[in-house]
Amino acid sequence: MVRNVLGSVLALIGAAAAVWSPFRAWYDGRLGRYYRLGDLFSGPGVTDVRAALFASVVLPFAVAAVVTLAGILLRSRSLVALAGVIVLAFTVLWMVRVGQAESGLTVDSNGNGLGTGVAGAFGGGVLLLIAALFMRGRGGGRRGRDRRLPPAEPEPGDRPGPYGPAEPAPYEAPPRERERESGEPGSDAPTATWRRPPPDHE
Repeated sequence: MVRNVLGSVLALIGAAAAVWSPFRAWYDGRLGRYYRLGDLFSGPGVTDVRAALFASVVLPFAVAAVVTLAGILLRSRSLVALAGVIVLAFTVLWMVRVGQAESGLTVDSNGNGLGTGVAGAFGGGVLLLIAALFMRGRGGGRRGRDRRLPPAEPEPGDRPGPYGPAEPAPYEAPPRERERESGEPGSDAPTATWRRPPPDHE
């Protein structure tokens, strides 16, 4: 239960960081929301043409956020991990395409090159993967409790016999009944007594 809550909190933070990252500077002060999503898959690569909001890299990150919410509600580790993979995959793809267009990626102290938006996208994707590791899923707590339970002892009548199938335990009579059946002295079995025959009346 605690791990699910902690994983859900990390997943929410990671999804929020991923969605917010396109509104920060990605490269040379250019916001991530201005990069067209189609440029990542086209031959020429990244261009200077500004993209509409949901035609930019915002779209896959928004989809990842929706997948994250579904994973939290369903307590699904795989969905949260999938959201992290989506964020990281599009961030790496963007870096490859920008590196091709700019003949390399740079970072300097003047704020040129890679910006804080890329760091936010990377951080959000990594947090989503960590959240998936923390979460136990739906049946994690129950399986853990079952593993801690000691194995049940078999009943005497359920023990397997010498030839495989279970045999009932043999019946053993109490000591008094055994003495009565054997006829040994001191038993409680009734003994015959001699009685004088009644006198004959003439």
